[in-house]
Amino acid sequence: MARAYDRVVIVFNPNSTGDAQERAEELKSGLAERAAELPVELRPTEYAGHAREIAREEAGSGAPLVVSVSGDGGYNEVVDGLMKAGESRAVAAVLAAGNANDHRRVVGRRPLLEAIVEGRTERLDLLRLSVDDEEPRHAHSYIGLGITPVVALELERGGKGSIKEILTTVRAFSQFRPFTIEVDGGRQNFDSLVFANIAEMAKYATLSEDSRPDDGVFEVVLLPHSSKLRVLATAVKAAVRGLGPQPSVREYAFRTVDPMPLQVDGEVLELDAGARVRVDIVPAALATVR
Repeated sequence: MARAYDRVVIVFNPNSTGDAQERAEELKSGLAERAAELPVELRPTEYAGHAREIAREEAGSGAPLVVSVSGDGGYNEVVDGLMKAGESRAVAAVLAAGNANDHRRVVGRRPLLEAIVEGRTERLDLLRLSVDDEEPRHAHSYIGLGITPVVALELERGGKGSIKEILTTVRAFSQFRPFTIEVDGGRQNFDSLVFANIAEMAKYATLSEDSRPDDGVFEVVLLPHSSKLRVLATAVKAAVRGLGPQPSVREYAFRTVDPMPLQVDGEVLELDAGARVRVDIVPAALATVR
C-alpha cells in the first residue's frame, strides 16, 4: 500500500528535560533501517512556539508526516500549526517524550515506528477554541478550566517529578477557588470544566466511558462548585474507576466573568475578563498514524 506521505519531519526540543533528542534520533535510525526510501529530517526547535511554525511551514509543500517527539503540549503546537496552514496533505503523529502523554497513551495502537512503516492513515476530530475575534486554536485531547490549569501552573513553578508533582498538586488544591462563567444567559460557579476529545487525562483520570477522538462530538465534564472534600472524592473516583458516561455535544459557548487560566492540551493560556469563548468539534480534521 502506498503511503499517504512523501517524507517524515521529526520535530523535537533539544533542551527538554526528558529524552526527546535521543528518541528523535532513534526514530530516524529505525526508519532508515525499515523504510530507507522514505526521506527523514530532524527539525529541532529553537524557542517556544517554534514547533507550530515548523509544522505550518512543512505543510505548505508535498505531503509530510510531521512527528512531534514531545508530550501533549509539544504535540499541540504541531497539530495547531498544521491546522493554521489550511488545506494540505500533511499528516501528524506524536512520539511520547514528555511528562504528560495522554494523547499517545489513549490513541496509540502500536509502536509508532511500525505505524509509520505501514503507512496507513486515519482521521481524528479536533477541538477548536475560539476566543473573541482571535485566530482559533486547536486541541487534540482536551481544553480545561478550573483546577486543571491551576495545577498545571503550579507544576510549572514547582517542578515535575513524582514527589514534586504530588506536593505541588496538594498545594494547588488547597489554595484553589471556584470560578464563575456566564452560560445560557446566567452565571454558574464551577470547580472544574473540561471539554474532552479523549477518555483520559492527567495520566490517571478516566473522564468518560464513551469519549472517542473520531465520533464527531466531545464530552463535557463539569464539576459545579461544592466542598473541597467532594471535589477530592470526584478526583479519586476518576483515578480509581472513572467518572462514567458524560454529556456529548458539538459546541459549548460561555463568557468569562473574571480573568482565568485555561489549559489546552497541557499548555496554559490566560483568558481576560468578559472574554467570549466557544469550543466546537471539527470532525475528521487531522490525518494521523497510530
